[in-house]
Order: sequence, then C-alpha cells, then structure tokens
Amino acid sequence: MLPFFEISLVVGICFLIAALISYLFPPKKINDLYGYRTAKSKKNIENWNFSQKYSTIKMLEVSIMLILLSFLGYFFKSEIIHLLLGLTLVFGAVGYIFITTEKALSKFEQTKSCQ
Repeated sequence: MLPFFEISLVVGICFLIAALISYLFPPKKINDLYGYRTAKSKKNIENWNFSQKYSTIKMLEVSIMLILLSFLGYFFKSEIIHLLLGLTLVFGAVGYIFITTEKALSKFEQTKSCQ
C-alpha cells in the first residue's frame, strides 16, 4: 500500500469524524479531556465556546483537504517520499488548525475587550 495515501486518508477520516462529533456534541464546559484545549481557550467560557466552534470548522476543512490530497500519492513512486509527504501534510494540517484558531481567538479577545 502507499504510505502517503494511507497516512493522509486515515488521518483525514479521523479528523472528519472528530469534527462531526465536536459539531454535534460540543463540549459545554471548560475541561481537560474533550475539545480544543489551550491556555487561551480555557481562559473563560466565551473563549471556550468561540474556540470550539472555530476549531471544529478548521478541522472539517483540514479533513476534506487531507482526504482529497491523499490521492496524490498515486503519482509518486518512492515510499520515502510518500512517508515524508504524508507526515508533513498531517503535521501541517494540525499546525494550521492551531495557528488559525489561536489567531482568531486573539482577535475575538480584542473585539470583546473593546466593547
């Protein structure tokens, strides 16, 4: 089997399932077990609710992207390239979710403090 295809597809499907669960059953209270958990998101309930919704949308975007990009694995022959591309894509996807959510959360805090 192709590692790039496997890594990207499996992680994409896992992210899709996690995003759907988070969308359908968002965590109501700040906790350390379930949801998007950073110091900034756990600062107060407004940040918590915002970050849960925002990160779920980003996770859904990333899951679709990973699933679609997994089929690019058929164009590369080297298993090392497959593995490196797959892992780079997955870590990049996680970084994208984290960075975009933290930036949006910072903007949310700024607009909230101006009111």
